[in-house]
Amino acid sequence: MLLATGIVVGPVTVPAAAAGSIRADQWHLDAMHAPEMWKTSRGEGITVAVIDGGFKLDHPDLEGQFLPGKDFSESPGGVGSYGDPHGTQMAGLIAGTGKANGGNGAYGLAPGVKVLPLKINNGSVGTLVSRDFLDQVGQAVAYAVDQGAKVVNISQGINSVTTFPEDVVKLNQILAAARAKGVLVFAAAGNEAKSGNPVDYPGALPNVVGIGAVDRNGTVTDESEVGPQVALVAPGADTISACTAPSGYCKGHGTSDATALASASAALVWAVHKDWTANQILRVLINTASKPKDGSNHTDDGGYGAVRPRIALTSPGDPGPADQSPLPADAAPPSTAPSPTVSSPAHPSLAPSSTGSPGGKAVGAPTAQPKAGVSSGSGGALPIVGGVVAGLVLLAGLVFVVVRRRKGAVVQPSAQVPPVPAQQSIGAASPPPPSYEPPVAPGENPYAK
Repeated sequence: MLLATGIVVGPVTVPAAAAGSIRADQWHLDAMHAPEMWKTSRGEGITVAVIDGGFKLDHPDLEGQFLPGKDFSESPGGVGSYGDPHGTQMAGLIAGTGKANGGNGAYGLAPGVKVLPLKINNGSVGTLVSRDFLDQVGQAVAYAVDQGAKVVNISQGINSVTTFPEDVVKLNQILAAARAKGVLVFAAAGNEAKSGNPVDYPGALPNVVGIGAVDRNGTVTDESEVGPQVALVAPGADTISACTAPSGYCKGHGTSDATALASASAALVWAVHKDWTANQILRVLINTASKPKDGSNHTDDGGYGAVRPRIALTSPGDPGPADQSPLPADAAPPSTAPSPTVSSPAHPSLAPSSTGSPGGKAVGAPTAQPKAGVSSGSGGALPIVGGVVAGLVLLAGLVFVVVRRRKGAVVQPSAQVPPVPAQQSIGAASPPPPSYEPPVAPGENPYAK
């Protein structure tokens, strides 16, 4: 078995947080006015399926949040085994309750939802990524639909498929069926904007909402991949959530995190408008997103803008036709499979535009605010918190690059995935209660305008 140009990602070692800072450091909740939204919706009655590499089912911030899940990974241990913190982090960003440490834990954006944990083999369980990655994703999506999930979160992707297009054909059909049955699927756009900006799947497929990342100023991060496949952006820098570290908390960044927050945003709106279809929920999220400062309707880096569930809850506007998707790409026939190569995107229409500039466009961000720094998992910097291992497998003519939306070093040929190093604990928290009002004035908050 040969490997080529694999990507390994690992956790960041972060300084212990000061006592009382876990909730206070969850800046994205304040920026998105979560405490205000929670007076209207916490996502009750909505199930969000999270497709990932395993979950810490007994994390105190997630106890009672998980439904019985299913393991599609063909690896030992079941849904409750994991090789890294990533799946737990995504679940925490979506549905954390803050119950840990005597009520001083980390909150998710939609703490009232239930999480359906679905495990696949994406390289996080101590082995090479499965050549059946796309097939496992498809199985998990189909299962989520059958179990009544309204939202499916896929914080990962594959950026090269040279053969076996039938896997993509099959997944396209499953995704089209999911939308037809009223399910929204969100997937990460990818973190390789500065490394060739490859097109990632399933985030670039029809009937999937591709998500990019922005920082606390509403500026697209320099790692977030660009192209017409980006539908929306969400916070994806310096996020803190539940994870499997000894402290129980990790700090991370990337389009993985942004995807989880976009999924949670949909759940918040759907909990209030249960009669709306997936197309209507998505249309309202798009219509209420903060738009680029230049007035563009859609840009390759910022999509239709930064998701703002608070505005979607308070001023949703007309949700539009129930049976018509607001995304032009969703009109593509589900039986048409992309034929991507390592060096070019699958669809010419999804090729990154020459006008797309990673990190170069503010999405509703005030110019007076300085741009926040973004940690990196490359070079001499510490790797990203909660990252997951992924690799490129050349097997039976198939080349995969499966990338959790984190960055890292290169996998050596024929090497097993290295274990994830231990994280340094983030200290205990004393968060404000859910009624806590954010310190950021609405006029200075790009997510609240």
